Amino acid sequence: MLTGSRADGTAFAPQTDTTCRAWTSSSEGSAIVGHHDRIGPLPENWATSWNFSHQSAGCSQEALVRTGGAGRFYCFAAN
Repeated sequence: MLTGSRADGTAFAPQTDTTCRAWTSSSEGSAIVGHHDRIGPLPENWATSWNFSHQSAGCSQEALVRTGGAGRFYCFAAN
Protein backbone atom coordinates (compact mmCIF):
# COMPACT_ATOMS: atom_id res chain seq x y z
CA MET A 1 0.00 0.00 0.00
CA LEU A 2 1.28 3.45 -0.85
CA THR A 3 1.27 5.49 2.33
CA GLY A 4 4.19 7.91 2.37
CA SER A 5 4.08 7.94 6.16
CA ARG A 6 6.10 6.75 9.11
CA ALA A 7 5.01 3.77 11.20
CA ASP A 8 3.17 6.08 13.61
CA GLY A 9 1.21 7.65 10.72
CA THR A 10 3.00 11.00 10.75
CA ALA A 11 4.58 12.61 7.70
CA PHE A 12 8.27 12.86 6.96
CA ALA A 13 10.01 16.24 6.74
CA PRO A 14 8.80 18.30 3.74
CA GLN A 15 12.15 18.08 1.95
CA THR A 16 12.04 14.28 2.11
CA ASP A 17 10.10 12.88 -0.85
CA THR A 18 8.26 9.79 0.32
CA THR A 19 5.11 10.42 -1.73
CA CYS A 20 6.12 10.40 -5.42
CA ARG A 21 6.29 14.20 -5.52
CA ALA A 22 3.15 14.73 -3.40
CA TRP A 23 1.32 11.98 -5.35
CA THR A 24 1.69 13.90 -8.63
CA SER A 25 4.51 11.95 -10.32
CA SER A 26 4.40 8.63 -12.09
CA SER A 27 8.02 8.88 -13.15
CA GLU A 28 10.19 10.65 -10.54
CA GLY A 29 10.73 9.91 -6.88
CA SER A 30 9.57 7.03 -4.73
CA ALA A 31 7.11 6.37 -1.95
CA ILE A 32 6.98 4.68 1.41
CA VAL A 33 4.89 1.54 1.21
CA GLY A 34 3.31 -0.75 3.76
CA HIS A 35 1.96 -4.28 3.70
CA HIS A 36 -1.46 -5.37 4.90
CA ASP A 37 0.13 -8.43 6.50
CA ARG A 38 2.87 -6.28 8.09
CA ILE A 39 5.60 -8.34 6.43
CA GLY A 40 8.18 -6.61 4.24
CA PRO A 41 10.52 -8.13 1.67
CA LEU A 42 13.19 -9.08 4.23
CA PRO A 43 12.84 -10.39 7.80
CA GLU A 44 14.62 -7.34 9.24
CA ASN A 45 11.96 -5.16 7.59
CA TRP A 46 9.05 -6.93 9.25
CA ALA A 47 7.09 -4.27 10.99
CA THR A 48 4.39 -3.97 13.57
CA SER A 49 2.72 -1.30 11.45
CA TRP A 50 0.86 -1.96 8.19
CA ASN A 51 1.64 1.50 6.80
CA PHE A 52 5.46 1.55 6.89
CA SER A 53 7.79 -1.11 5.56
CA HIS A 54 10.17 0.22 2.90
CA GLN A 55 10.72 2.63 0.02
CA SER A 56 9.31 1.77 -3.42
CA ALA A 57 11.55 1.16 -6.42
CA GLY A 58 9.99 4.21 -8.10
CA CYS A 59 6.66 5.81 -8.95
CA SER A 60 5.77 4.25 -12.31
CA GLN A 61 3.38 1.33 -12.43
CA GLU A 62 6.27 -0.90 -13.52
CA ALA A 63 8.41 0.24 -10.56
CA LEU A 64 5.57 -0.36 -8.12
CA VAL A 65 5.04 -3.84 -9.54
CA ARG A 66 8.81 -4.50 -9.15
CA THR A 67 8.45 -3.38 -5.54
CA GLY A 68 5.89 -6.15 -5.01
CA GLY A 69 2.54 -4.40 -5.50
CA ALA A 70 0.04 -4.13 -8.29
CA GLY A 71 1.00 -0.54 -9.05
CA ARG A 72 -2.55 0.71 -8.49
CA PHE A 73 -4.19 3.14 -6.13
CA TYR A 74 -6.88 1.94 -3.75
CA CYS A 75 -9.24 4.02 -1.67
CA PHE A 76 -10.59 2.92 1.69
CA ALA A 77 -13.43 4.37 3.71
CA ALA A 78 -14.80 3.53 7.11
CA ASN A 79 -18.42 3.76 8.14
